[in-house]
Amino acid sequence: MTAVNSFGAKDVLNVEGTDYEIFRIDKVAGYEKLPFSLKVLLENLLRTEDGANVTAEQIAALGNWDASADPSTEIQFTPARVVMQDFTGVPCIVDLATMREAVKNLGGNPEAINPLAPAELVIDHSVIAELFGSSDAFERNVEIEYERNGERYQFLRWGQGAFDDFKVVPPGTGIVHQVNIEYLARVAFVREVNGVLQAYPDTLVGTDSHTTMVNGLGVLGWGVGGIEAEAAMLGQPVSMLIPKVVGFKLKGEIPTGVTATDVVLTITDMLRQHGVVGKFVEFYGDGVGAVPLANRATIGNMSPEFGSTAAIFPIDDETLNYLRFTGRTESQVKLVEAYAKEQHLWHNPEQEPTFSEYLELDLSTVVPSISGPRRPHDRIELTEAKAQFAKDLENYAQRVESDLTDVQAADSFPASDPAASTPESEATDVTETVSPEPIGRITNPVEVTNNGETFTIDHGAVAIAAITSCTNTSNPSVMMAAGVLARNAVEKGLQVKPWVKTTLAPGSKVVTNYYEKSGLNEYLDKLGFYLVGYGCTTCIGNSGPVDAPISEAINENDLAVTAVLSGNRNFEGRINPDVKMNYLASPPLVVAYALAGSMDFDFDTDALGQDADGNDVFLRDIWPDAAEVQQIIESSIDTDMYTREYSSVFEGDERWRSLPTPTGATFEWAGESTYVRKPPYFDGMALELDPVTDVENARVLVKLGDSTTTDHISPAGSIPMSSPAGRYLTENGVERKDFNSYGSRRGNHEVMIRGTFANIRLKNLLLDGVEGGHTRDFTQAGGPQSFIYDAAQNYAAQGTPLVVLGGKEYGSGSSRDWAAKGTSLLGVRAVIVESYERIHRSNLIGMGVLPLQFPAGESAESLGLDGTESFSITGLTELNNGSTPKTVRVVATPTDASAAGREPVEFDAVVRIDTPAEADYYRNGGILQYVLRSLATK
Repeated sequence: MTAVNSFGAKDVLNVEGTDYEIFRIDKVAGYEKLPFSLKVLLENLLRTEDGANVTAEQIAALGNWDASADPSTEIQFTPARVVMQDFTGVPCIVDLATMREAVKNLGGNPEAINPLAPAELVIDHSVIAELFGSSDAFERNVEIEYERNGERYQFLRWGQGAFDDFKVVPPGTGIVHQVNIEYLARVAFVREVNGVLQAYPDTLVGTDSHTTMVNGLGVLGWGVGGIEAEAAMLGQPVSMLIPKVVGFKLKGEIPTGVTATDVVLTITDMLRQHGVVGKFVEFYGDGVGAVPLANRATIGNMSPEFGSTAAIFPIDDETLNYLRFTGRTESQVKLVEAYAKEQHLWHNPEQEPTFSEYLELDLSTVVPSISGPRRPHDRIELTEAKAQFAKDLENYAQRVESDLTDVQAADSFPASDPAASTPESEATDVTETVSPEPIGRITNPVEVTNNGETFTIDHGAVAIAAITSCTNTSNPSVMMAAGVLARNAVEKGLQVKPWVKTTLAPGSKVVTNYYEKSGLNEYLDKLGFYLVGYGCTTCIGNSGPVDAPISEAINENDLAVTAVLSGNRNFEGRINPDVKMNYLASPPLVVAYALAGSMDFDFDTDALGQDADGNDVFLRDIWPDAAEVQQIIESSIDTDMYTREYSSVFEGDERWRSLPTPTGATFEWAGESTYVRKPPYFDGMALELDPVTDVENARVLVKLGDSTTTDHISPAGSIPMSSPAGRYLTENGVERKDFNSYGSRRGNHEVMIRGTFANIRLKNLLLDGVEGGHTRDFTQAGGPQSFIYDAAQNYAAQGTPLVVLGGKEYGSGSSRDWAAKGTSLLGVRAVIVESYERIHRSNLIGMGVLPLQFPAGESAESLGLDGTESFSITGLTELNNGSTPKTVRVVATPTDASAAGREPVEFDAVVRIDTPAEADYYRNGGILQYVLRSLATK
């Protein structure tokens, strides 16, 4: 890249005797009115201006940004670094290893395939909470993790040695986003470029949508698909339109009894209702300085849940305090301060930037809340939780006759554990003393015996209570609150209900350090919240199994049981296959619901149990005092904890260091491997482009409704034995106990393609009332029900292309590259929906799949499409001329025998290839093919 410096922005900043080359944003007219986030982008363009990808016109357009205009100006953003977790990172390294061989076959230099931007991978998604409720749960889960994933870990260790600028944080260290804010993030980045030391804002893209957690530190970054991350590692800029920026003003203080989690769920609800998809959200105002860094990170983490690209806080004294507290060097802190002030990136509440839209929240109005039962933005005030659960249960359980009274309905779960509802000497069977007046409540009580104890569970039973996820385990205020609540509960003699699986999975070892120093870990242990691992666990579906007798009772009686977790995702089918309803809550509320045992519970009126004197104990009696929590934080957490835990962060434990590690510039693929296989993306690829063709006589693989998430599309969770993926593993000699999860096998495309669209809660509207990875196979007479993978194979054998139909918000959810990779490998040429989530739309293009949108106001239903039609799409060949059509013609011709007399449905679908760069990727068959051709010709 040749710097152009059209604006004369290059300058020198001296900090403590060291000179740094910088590019001054105040050389561009209009910079002073820009929001913080756009100033960061402005510096990025100034520093990477080359007259081709980044031009003076783009820089001037950013300076002249029209806050009210719809985004239209394309820019090329070059992130300083790339962050990955192991589920998405393994396929990235697999692809890079494959590219090394492919570029050689095309006559290029394999060594050109090397990260050009620093890349860091944190192994945090592999640990599963198999064992729980015991002091050795952590060690046993780690052993199982290594047994299952040793092959993947060996591959990653090879990658760390084979590729420059690629580092791996070993298992058992923490969650990627928490490790990022506590250690990896620089805020001000330093790198030698052409022999000169440059300083510039720390920016990044990450292969997990919650990369935005680092926005709390003033670091601009967001989640992208693995395929975009790979391109960024290989020096390709991220193509984007200058976004709208929503200014979110914070004022007031959080009231007593309200947690940071409650604030986050409130902000998520507000922004989702406002509509911020594709926009930046930036927090400003006098109240910003009063928001602790941990709370900022918690808010930034939830950016994907409210739909924004980023949710950022500016740099200020609180940023510096956090950097010092978490062990960054004093020289780094001084560089951050000097650079931010020199570059007008330091927060000044008296200077209000111009924003596209404005929102405001008085923190004093926030009330305790949870979210559920299936989306993060379905916020419920805690006082309304029991009533809302009863309403939501209608969608998850069948109504049956009930002889329960209102009294028993309110206390049904505590009563099933007599010792929890009455003094032990007075324990009675409540069902014998209540009147038989029917109330029409949905109920199906089932008696279960587990671990020598007999109890009754019903709809709403809390089967899983998990303190988990980067969102909250990074925040000492809520983690300490959970510990204090546990202490208060134990001192009152309360116990967790026997049907609740309780787990604690912190985001870093620092949490364990301050729990141990405060002594609160003992109380969490007594309630069953033993350490199960350092990783995402329950929040990504690695909750592990529920005890067999409880699982059998749930499934045999079709009980709608619940999970309560301190995470950021609660989509259907995500948490555990036995659980239908999932709720997000703060860590102390996770403990509270474990004590309650049911979502059918009112914390204001229902007692959690009795103390030693037989007095009812309510949540208000054990809720942590905010002043005490703060005092414990101040006396239990210190900088040495961070310095000690991160001093050897890349070295790992003895297990990691003793792994046999392959060597060499190219990877030797093991033909028998079921974890890591060479993917087929570059098979038969030539340097010359194949022309884009229209789609003819395609069939519908799946027809989906609104809010189809990447969790519905992408393989995740456990692998059923009877599924296509399970069959494949069995045929390759893998025993059921060694199946592991889909996430752990992301480096094997054969497993992943078989698990695409296989979510147990997927509702394919081609079938009537059937859930799971099934479809109709129109290669056979009558279109019988079939596994989606099997049908796709039959279509491929006939040479029949495929399309997917969907509704609104298609592809919302985590930035899962396999949602796009699997779609492509199944043979899908186009996806036609009402609206897209940003990352998934981009990923589809990155895999050569055409994203189309129904005309405004139209849908599959309004157009009368039932999915049995044959689809033809014309107008795509215009792409061969270097232009991108705004619309293409779609003709859906009825084929079903019952469709006699129906006329073909014709409409102009909107082509959602939004930038010239995306058009280049699509012409090449995908972003990796584009990069490979570029590198092969150098």
